[in-house]
Amino acid sequence: MSLNVDAWTKPDQGALFIVTGASGTGKTTLVKRALSTIPNIQFSVSATTRKIREGEIDGRDYHFLDIPEFERRKDAGELLEWAQVYKNFYGTLKAPVIEALNAGESILLEIDQQGAAQVKAQMPQAISIFILPPTMASLESRLRGRNTDSDEIIARRLKEAQDQIDHCGSFDYLVINDDLESASDQFMSILVAELLKSNRRNSWVQQFVPNKE
Repeated sequence: MSLNVDAWTKPDQGALFIVTGASGTGKTTLVKRALSTIPNIQFSVSATTRKIREGEIDGRDYHFLDIPEFERRKDAGELLEWAQVYKNFYGTLKAPVIEALNAGESILLEIDQQGAAQVKAQMPQAISIFILPPTMASLESRLRGRNTDSDEIIARRLKEAQDQIDHCGSFDYLVINDDLESASDQFMSILVAELLKSNRRNSWVQQFVPNKE
């Protein structure tokens, strides 16, 4: 997809996009392509309680919080979604997202189905997109083609993938990633169409339909 960035103006109100898909469906590749192509759209920076690693920067890679602070924010309703992964907590801070949306910036939030449901419960206006594999057999082939996991791990990943895919009917949009170029065009078409909706472009409405006295 070719976009004339010079002619693009950011909307008056940004959009929150939730992107979900099983491991191996290529959702991260689609997100990276969109971020490098569509202006005024950014990737959501998660909060975590895990220790900062060498080379990471607080606020860029993650918002690093200790466990008491994370739990305080969770209990105060300051998280759009959260989950515990082993001994660490991960989540999405609500305030930076809302601040960006009100400034006309849009957010891409790549999370699992459970996180997507949490975000939708708090922000029903968020746009949810589910990335599907062509078939479950092709997904298994992709996972095996990595040559990094044992049969046991692949079987677990496939079960987790099916658990995620079982909820795809509750999402606003579905994209089957059979051909990367086609899937990328479809994915970015969804983002652009949503960003051109009239309810995000009141300044354009006022420009062409001035208020009558």
